[in-house]
Amino acid sequence: MSKPLVSTPPPRTHFLWWLAAILCTILTVAIIIAGIVIFIGYMVIHPRVPVISVVDAYLPHFNYDEAGVLVMQVNILVRSKNDNRKAHARFSNFNLELFFDGNRIAVLSTATPYEVKKNSSVDFNYEYTSDSIPLNPSQMNHVDESLKKDQVSFELKGGVRAQWKVGVLGSIKLLCHLNCRLQFHSSNGSYIPRRCSSRSK
Repeated sequence: MSKPLVSTPPPRTHFLWWLAAILCTILTVAIIIAGIVIFIGYMVIHPRVPVISVVDAYLPHFNYDEAGVLVMQVNILVRSKNDNRKAHARFSNFNLELFFDGNRIAVLSTATPYEVKKNSSVDFNYEYTSDSIPLNPSQMNHVDESLKKDQVSFELKGGVRAQWKVGVLGSIKLLCHLNCRLQFHSSNGSYIPRRCSSRSK
């Protein structure tokens, strides 16, 4: 005679497992909501990276004497621009170096941080007159060629740190790096316009 089958209830799930499952669910929902909020905030605010750029320049004097000593004067207008419509931008550690034929001849900088209001810009006009710069024969030939071509080229390198708040996205910090060539007509000192703007890193 067979024994009757006796059913036993399944073991109860420990309450700690239920608690862990509930916490995981809450965390998942919170992450999804946060993602949606950030996405909506980005679409509404549409943050833009502040930039620095050269908008104008002038080379009043560029020549060397019989002793091979170069004397030059240059004016460079640098613009710090903030295209964000709902956030001020703060710029710091502004430092640009001007090179001619591989030699650094000027440093353009600001001593203190500064702010640019939303959807606005700030211009800095740098006027630099060089000390006497002795040239070697190769550099003198380079200057002669530049004068004959009526085109003098410089390299401008450096950057600035930009920081701005983007609503719920919080504060963002970036290094705006600038590396471009400035060209002038040596006959009249006029600037040959070309794109010279920073890129974020």
